[in-house]
Amino acid sequence: MRGFLIAAPRSGSGKTVLTLGLLRALRRGGLTVASGKVGPDYIDPAFHAAATGRPCLSLDSWAMRPASLAAVLADLGAAAGTNLAVIEGVMGLFDGAPVALSAQERQSGGHLTDGSTASLAALTGWPVILVLDVTGQAASAAAVARGFVTHRRDVNVAAVVLNRVAGARHEDTLRRAFADSLPEVPVIGAVPRDQRLDLPHRHLGLVQACEHQALDRFLDAAADLVENHLDMAALRAIAGQHRDSGPLWQSASTEAPVLLPPPGQRIAVARDEAFAFAYPAQLRMWQASGAEVLPFSPLADEAPAAEADAVFLPGGYPELHAARLAQASRFRQGMTTAARRGGWIYGECGGFMTLGDSLTDADGVAHPMLGLLPLHTSFADRRLHLGYRRGVQVNDGPFGPAGTIVRGHEFHYATVCPPRPGEAPPPAEPLFHAEDAAGMPLGAMGLRRVRDGLRVAGSFLHAIDVE
Repeated sequence: MRGFLIAAPRSGSGKTVLTLGLLRALRRGGLTVASGKVGPDYIDPAFHAAATGRPCLSLDSWAMRPASLAAVLADLGAAAGTNLAVIEGVMGLFDGAPVALSAQERQSGGHLTDGSTASLAALTGWPVILVLDVTGQAASAAAVARGFVTHRRDVNVAAVVLNRVAGARHEDTLRRAFADSLPEVPVIGAVPRDQRLDLPHRHLGLVQACEHQALDRFLDAAADLVENHLDMAALRAIAGQHRDSGPLWQSASTEAPVLLPPPGQRIAVARDEAFAFAYPAQLRMWQASGAEVLPFSPLADEAPAAEADAVFLPGGYPELHAARLAQASRFRQGMTTAARRGGWIYGECGGFMTLGDSLTDADGVAHPMLGLLPLHTSFADRRLHLGYRRGVQVNDGPFGPAGTIVRGHEFHYATVCPPRPGEAPPPAEPLFHAEDAAGMPLGAMGLRRVRDGLRVAGSFLHAIDVE
């Protein structure tokens, strides 16, 4: 499979819009293209899927074992039925988790498992297309590009796209600077500013793709921009000249791992605007292992399937829909019934909060939730919790026996409230002992309640893979 990565010096450079335009343009040109997203991200991949009509899979060199990462990439190519992959990077090209470097890794200039875009480029051997936001810059942009080109010897920055160019004179100055000081790296595009292609944001990132009423129109406009201002032939040629040459492909196996083990044989999975944060690769691997995935919508007041022997509530935005969830009687009764069947009920982040007793929204209004875990959460006092996490399961749980190690990430603004006066919550124990990417202990994380026929667990950890 051929491929390339689209990266930038920092977040906010416009790489997402350019990636979406490129994906839609390639699709309009008759190509079948696979797309991926570096790092822990649920929102951008949904936009990719809308642009290509095919699943976008997340790729994470910190959270995934090498064999898992190779398996996801293989699935990416097989799912798309093509040999071309376009991968959008995360943050800046070299931004990743803080990890200790061995002497050999220092010599190579980086770390292959820090979760950065650069590390995935080194692992795959694929080239990088560097997107530069040249707002307020002229010849200095070439100096920035040179730093990125030479920073790591195992990362091939093969071309540059100039983004948010002010006009013809600005473009001419930039191209002259690159021709004079960095002639070995071609400038394959100069894209003008276009405020019509700015995407709205909220507290966890972009507003979800499923909430955009005119998304196809937006994607076509982005594709028009890319086709008019990028050298598409040069881009395809760059991908064609580089094949799988990195060390990751040595991890490929005919017995692909399943990332997280399925919590049951028939798994009811909540899927709607409130619970959209489930990795497609995980669901696909559960199905490939023989498990059945049964989607249902809590916002549509649907109960989990009666035949399900496990329920998974992913993360999402329950805080934006708390009133509807509190009134969803069939969903609430169905979850209680499912819990009494004794299979694992698991929720992460937004799903974890939904399993609790109450959720207080940003306006300070408390809404009753499912009451399956002793937990009150609030968005009235927002605090950012962000970073990679390594969790050791304290007891037997949804991911396996006690001691199972899960890797993932945490990203939310909720706070956990103390029990209310006079409240005697049912007994529960921690689900994980957690630490961050640097190995700093974070203490207990999540809750597990296994009593009276119930097996309910959840945490703010978005689980990705096991060690």
